[in-house]
Amino acid sequence: MTTLVLTAHGSKDPRSAANARAVAAAVSGMRPNLDVRLAFLDHSAPSLVDVLTSLDGPAVVTPLLLANAYHARVDIPHQIANCVTSQHVWQAPVLGEDERLVSVLRRRVTELGVSRLDESVGVLVVAIGTSDLAVNARTGRVAPKLLAGTSWAGATTAFASHPERSLADGLGRLRRQGARRAVIAPWFLAPGLLPDRVQAYAEHAGIPMAQPLGAHELVAATVLDRFDQAAAERLAA
Repeated sequence: MTTLVLTAHGSKDPRSAANARAVAAAVSGMRPNLDVRLAFLDHSAPSLVDVLTSLDGPAVVTPLLLANAYHARVDIPHQIANCVTSQHVWQAPVLGEDERLVSVLRRRVTELGVSRLDESVGVLVVAIGTSDLAVNARTGRVAPKLLAGTSWAGATTAFASHPERSLADGLGRLRRQGARRAVIAPWFLAPGLLPDRVQAYAEHAGIPMAQPLGAHELVAATVLDRFDQAAAERLAA
């Protein structure tokens, strides 16, 4: 049996690891006969290398990551290569801008009491961001997708770690799109130190901020989809 190794970034904030454990539990609940293990790239235990070396069969490392940035392209492959069992380990794609995840984000916004028919609302999608402009461009696809099925005035993207695409700039773009009030939709999987910084900004600016995606069942379903995709590709190879 192929093991699904759900691999999260890890954080000094224990809420992040708790969310990863909740996602792993949700994945296990959806597919009880699947061996699901949780691993972390940093800060939290167990590490990816420790989990992989404890296995005696094939595994698919399935990133609990939204963007195909450094950790997915460099960190995970490097750690896989350092394992003695690496010839039986494959890597699945990241979760990406999946429509299911966008629907969860849309739901998080409406949980603030925002009507989908409110034409005055503009939504600022805030992501971590990376130095890779192509990755940021892919993340930027979330905002227009978020508008589907709504009458919101507009949506745009800001990056919490990049001043050239700051939250303040994003709010300005929303005003130019015709939004009379704004809400922040965090494109984050879990609470943590960086989302807290965005929350502090939102509170200072008097802007409502939605909850992260969290351990919603559609997050777990997307994880399973990525696992199945990688497993099927290896069987066909």
